[in-house]
Amino acid sequence: MNKTSWLSFSVAACAISISCAVPSSVSAQSESPATSNLQPRTENGRQIYDAAQFSRFNPRTALDIVRQVPGFIIDTGDDEARGLGQADENVLINGARIAGKNNDAFTVLGRITATNVVRVEIVDGATLSISGLSGQVLNLVTSSDDTAGITGNFKWRPQWRRSGENWFAGEASISGKLGKGDFTIAIENDAFRNGAQGPERITDGLGNLLFERDEVGRVRGDRPSINASYSRTSEAGSVFNITGEYGLNHFRQRVDTLRTQAGEPDIFELFTGREREWNAEFSADYEFALGGGRLKLIGLQRLEHSPTEDFFSRTFTDGVTPPLISAFNRTVDEGESVLRAEYGWKTAGGTDWGLSLEGAYNFLESEAELSGGNLDNSNTKVEEKRAEFITTYGRPLSGNLTLQAALGGEYSEISQGDQRRSFVRPKGSVALAWKPAADFDLSFKLSREVDQLDFFDFIASVEVSNDVVDAGNPDLVPPQKWRAELEATKQLGSFGSATVTLFGEKISDIVDTVPITDTTEARGNLDSADRYGLEVVSTLLLDPLGWRGAKIDIEAEAVRSSVRDPLTGRKRRIGQDDRYSYEITLRHDIPGSDWAWGAGIENFDDVGNIRLDQIADFDVLDPYSWIFIEHKNVFGLTVNANLGNLFNRRERFVRTAFGQLDGAGAFTRGRRDGPIGFVEDRTRKFGLIYRLTISGSF
Repeated sequence: MNKTSWLSFSVAACAISISCAVPSSVSAQSESPATSNLQPRTENGRQIYDAAQFSRFNPRTALDIVRQVPGFIIDTGDDEARGLGQADENVLINGARIAGKNNDAFTVLGRITATNVVRVEIVDGATLSISGLSGQVLNLVTSSDDTAGITGNFKWRPQWRRSGENWFAGEASISGKLGKGDFTIAIENDAFRNGAQGPERITDGLGNLLFERDEVGRVRGDRPSINASYSRTSEAGSVFNITGEYGLNHFRQRVDTLRTQAGEPDIFELFTGREREWNAEFSADYEFALGGGRLKLIGLQRLEHSPTEDFFSRTFTDGVTPPLISAFNRTVDEGESVLRAEYGWKTAGGTDWGLSLEGAYNFLESEAELSGGNLDNSNTKVEEKRAEFITTYGRPLSGNLTLQAALGGEYSEISQGDQRRSFVRPKGSVALAWKPAADFDLSFKLSREVDQLDFFDFIASVEVSNDVVDAGNPDLVPPQKWRAELEATKQLGSFGSATVTLFGEKISDIVDTVPITDTTEARGNLDSADRYGLEVVSTLLLDPLGWRGAKIDIEAEAVRSSVRDPLTGRKRRIGQDDRYSYEITLRHDIPGSDWAWGAGIENFDDVGNIRLDQIADFDVLDPYSWIFIEHKNVFGLTVNANLGNLFNRRERFVRTAFGQLDGAGAFTRGRRDGPIGFVEDRTRKFGLIYRLTISGSF
């Protein structure tokens, strides 16, 4: 389950993606049980689904097909992975990794027309000659029809809610032949219009009411982008890919607040935030035969320019007190350059060998300005130079047991101003794939990993609305961890499929909030932490129970973690880590018709942001639920109507600040092992959400 999807949940509910489809070569009305069932066949240890088996969904894109594969969830891997590294995304296209970093599986699959899909293969990653893969991996096999001409897909996703209308979300792509190669051009705007409103109570450490706020928050974002890619395979089998993307990220946030207190004049508060980012990425790779193996050369360049403006004002209505104004403006430039070489060969005995060498350069440069004074360590540049070498070995140990091993390490040098430090870190993994029966797969992986540092933790920053300062820490080192993962997949016959994953992590040098001085704090390294959990992914097909065309998809995760608090010395959960999450969806494609309907429910909970002087905890008080109805052929288009937030989800934010509050209302910050100064407790609602998705192909 992709963790990032939960953490990015904002003041609105999560966006719910519903598969939309177009009439395919086998229409929904003429489908037969032989072509519309979701039972895979087994070939050479792989679970195979032919494209025709998904005809009842009338898919338009490969993504629409993959989303309906029983028991499979797309995992895009670690979005903050160091460089290009080993493969960790569980989707392959024609046996190859997806090129680039911005081109994740959701993006690439959404640009492949469904009519070009031949079949879907589910295989244990450890049995492939691709270093880093383990567990269930999906390989999408596409056709290479030179006479297909130009094909394309489009999707428009307007949305209406109490806080505003969103007419500008959607994407479109075209693909075809260009010379002896294939091209794709895509445009997209991942736009959103979110908002919520509600009351907030501020109490002292004894629970006495100090004052109240009535808040209205609005968040707007537009993220338009254009992407172009070209690929070509020569007659000799050499493969060339090139991809370029340019995008904007324009973000606006506004919170209007009326602050009231018995016996005192009202106070108006305003917070606004703005970002006007542009980003660009260019990548290319070339693979060809060399000696007894194949050599692949990869290059990537990514740049980002992000100016942000945060403003907070407090206007008093007593006619005497002057307004209080605070602003923090910052411009950040980021970049990443990667060169990578991979060489692999297979011996006569069936052993796979591989060597990879990667060099990378990352930087972040910040220029910041704080109203009313300077902020130390906010105008700075952080750089990292890194080299990695990995050798891999893989072979079948028996007819149903396969071993894959990787061993190597990395050298990195981090510099900020006059400070320069270097590190040597071992890396590697051992994976076993065992298939004791045709319908049962078991895989185990033990890995030693090095995580990417967030360069924003090196520089000072301010939250002007809460008067919170992060000092920035130039002494950070990359976290490392041992990770063990056991995954079991069982085919349930005509009832579907289920996958259960157990994982555990032993982390050293974990990044958390640490004291810098007696009064300041920043992100820093703690000695160790533990994290373990359970994940379940399952699809239950209801045809055997007599409900033809219906299925239930289940995705759930529970996580525990432990770290020793640097202030109290006691064990606690890792800050901002997951506790649990789940999503359950029902979809019924009515046999003999173009109609489908369904419903879903989801929820999550995570640990609050634990600082040394405060704890900020965001919770959702109710599950998010939705219903939808879909027609797959409205003048050749698919139309899906979705009504969300049926349980009227509320969002609660509680901030407990520690320190001393005097009789005049002045607050002196303290530490979490001292008295509570005040507690902010707010609840916001955002009402029903109406979504319409209209998609088509040509």
